[in-house]
Amino acid sequence: MRVLITGCYGQVGNSLTEQLANDANTEVLALDRDSLDITDEDAVNAAVIKFKPTIIINAAAHTAVDKAEDEVELSYAINRDGPKYLARAAKDVGATILHISTDYVFEGNKLSEYAESDITNPQGVYGSSKLAGEVAVAETCDKHIILRTAWVFGENGNNFVKTMLRLAATRDALNIVGDQFGGPTYAGDIANALIKIAKCITQGDAIEYGVYHFSGLPHVSWYEFAATIFDTALEKGVITQKPSLSSITTEQYPTPAKRPNNSRLSTDKITNTFSIEASNWKKALTDIEAYAG
Repeated sequence: MRVLITGCYGQVGNSLTEQLANDANTEVLALDRDSLDITDEDAVNAAVIKFKPTIIINAAAHTAVDKAEDEVELSYAINRDGPKYLARAAKDVGATILHISTDYVFEGNKLSEYAESDITNPQGVYGSSKLAGEVAVAETCDKHIILRTAWVFGENGNNFVKTMLRLAATRDALNIVGDQFGGPTYAGDIANALIKIAKCITQGDAIEYGVYHFSGLPHVSWYEFAATIFDTALEKGVITQKPSLSSITTEQYPTPAKRPNNSRLSTDKITNTFSIEASNWKKALTDIEAYAG
C-alpha cells in the first residue's frame, strides 16, 4: 500500500502519519502545506505522478469556521479546488481518494441523527465549501470515500479539549453552550478508521464507495463535553480545581458563523459496511495528560 497524506500536521493527518509509520507493508508520503499546496494543480499532479500512490488521504482543509466567513476565496480554494485536483490526480494513476468532510454540510435542525442520505444544507462558508469539495471529489473520481466527522480533538493542534484545559488554569467560572449537540471524535480514531478502509480497498475487498459518517458516542452538548473533560482532568491530577460551569444558549454566545444545533451523525453505515465502531471519545480522554500544556 502506497499512501499519500495531505495536511500531515493537522490533527488527523498527524495521527495518520504516526499510525502508518509502524506499518511495514505501507510506504507513506506525508505532506504539509509547505511541501504541497493542494490548490496548485500542477504541484498536485507532479507529486502524485512521482509517488504513484494507491491511496490518497486528503486531511488538508481550511477549518477556521469563523474566519471562513471573510476568507471565502481561500476556503473554496482549499476545501473545493484542492480536493478536486487530488481526485483528478488519483483517477489518473488509478488510486482511491479518501476525503475528510464535516457535519457542517447539514443545516443542523434535524431532531434525530443525520444519515448519509439526508439532504445537505450548509449554513456558512465553511460548510458550503466543504460540501463543494465532496461534490468535486465524487464527480471526479469514482473510487472515493468521503468521511464526514465532527467535533474533532487530539493531542496535536488546536481543539476544544486543549482550550478547556488552558482556560481551567486561569478561570474560576466558564459559560459553555448547552444547546448544540454532537459526537466528540478522537483524531486517532478517525485515522484508524481511514486506515482500515484503505486496507480493505488494497486487499481487493468489494467496496461500496461513497459517503460515510464517523464520529463519537455518546452524543453530548458542548456543556456536557466540557464537564467530562474537567472531571477527567481533575481525577488524573491534570488540574487541581474544576471551574464552575454554566450552560448558556447559542444566542448568548454569538459567532460570525452559524453552528449546527444538531451535529449528531449516525455511524450505522460504516459499522455495518466496514465493522468500524463509533469513536470512543471518553476512552480517548483517559490519557488527558497528553492534551495538557
